[in-house]
Amino acid sequence: MKILITGSNGLLGQKLVKLILDRGEDELIATARGANRLPYAQDDYQFDVMDITNREQVREVVARHRPEVVIHTAAMTNVDQCELEKEACWDQNVNAVKYLIEACADNNAFLLHLSTDFIFDGENGPYDEEAVPNPVSYYGESKLAAEKLLENSTIDYAIARTVLVYGIAHDMSRSNIILWVKKSLEEGKEIKVVDDQLRSPTLAEDLAMGCYLIAKKKASGIFNICGKDLLNPYEMAVKTAQFFNLDMRTMQRADASSFSQTAKRPPKTGLLIEKARTVLGYEPHSFDEGIAIVADQIKN
Repeated sequence: MKILITGSNGLLGQKLVKLILDRGEDELIATARGANRLPYAQDDYQFDVMDITNREQVREVVARHRPEVVIHTAAMTNVDQCELEKEACWDQNVNAVKYLIEACADNNAFLLHLSTDFIFDGENGPYDEEAVPNPVSYYGESKLAAEKLLENSTIDYAIARTVLVYGIAHDMSRSNIILWVKKSLEEGKEIKVVDDQLRSPTLAEDLAMGCYLIAKKKASGIFNICGKDLLNPYEMAVKTAQFFNLDMRTMQRADASSFSQTAKRPPKTGLLIEKARTVLGYEPHSFDEGIAIVADQIKN
């Protein structure tokens, strides 16, 4: 199968490229807006520059490679930045999906789009695939708008919704709750961690595997692809501190109202993964297992 990935320099993009190359079953085209930052020899895959907000470039690159599947991981995901830079957010999260839909329609390609738990208001989580969205931030609105574009299109598509993705980028360019807590407590910094928001933290490798399973089956529709645990960030921080045997005396629990954030966050999301388990055979790691995997990657 020929698979094209958008956002290959990002955390999920990196994990997908590694997974597909390790499997060795598929022809891979990695694309990103900037230069290729992947640490793999380009004998095993092709790389192309593709700015997802450039309609003509998207159509040209997809037409030239004619992939069977496009996995769209590129997006503007900083929730506060989306609130402040709405035009850029809409361009990257909505218009880009429109261009990819057009390109996939022209080339009869299956499109897998990454979405988020932030399409929900967080009043009744965790949510299944049939739950009614009601975003409380502009980021959530943009991701829901992209989902609606797909639902109203004529192409074959899937939507993978995920939650709070964590993992290690090969160049250590991305932080996450595990790295932040570990570094802060090792340096003796005082930190406050939210205890009144619930999430299903998702190991990047698990999300990559879920996407791969959807792509290989060309399984259409909406799938929740996330971790199996429902935890608040304070619980995640405690688990991290305990794993690394760190002194927790400088760590305080706090409610969301004590933080000044530009965008509103849904209080209790989390996603239910029974459909992904049944249809795809998806089985993610627990958060405790995820910490151990990340710790191993830090060492290496």
